[in-house]
Amino acid sequence: MSGYEEKRKFPRIHGRFAVKYKDMRKKDEEFRGTVSKNLSKGGVRFRSDRFISLACRLVVELNVPELVNPIRAISKIAWIKKLPAGDDYEVGNQFLEMSRQDREIIQGLVSAESGNASL
Repeated sequence: MSGYEEKRKFPRIHGRFAVKYKDMRKKDEEFRGTVSKNLSKGGVRFRSDRFISLACRLVVELNVPELVNPIRAISKIAWIKKLPAGDDYEVGNQFLEMSRQDREIIQGLVSAESGNASL
């Protein structure tokens, strides 16, 4: 045994989906683009070119190639860490609000892909 205990609430897939996000407080702010590192029913992990406060709430859009419209959620920053090389950060983002339909789509993606070791 490795001694590592999995503490994650939801299973994740290591999918690369286009992600757009913006701070809810800044009405005039443009969406910033990035790519997801992993995805679960509870949130998405992505890279950011700027620090985002833990108090920040984001509007997040996740583009899934098979869908016409993006999955849209209100989220909060669960954690953020500076990457060792460059000026980027890795962000753990927790979904707070989204439509039932979007939540079901994410659950379907995770369920379909979670057994696929190639992701």
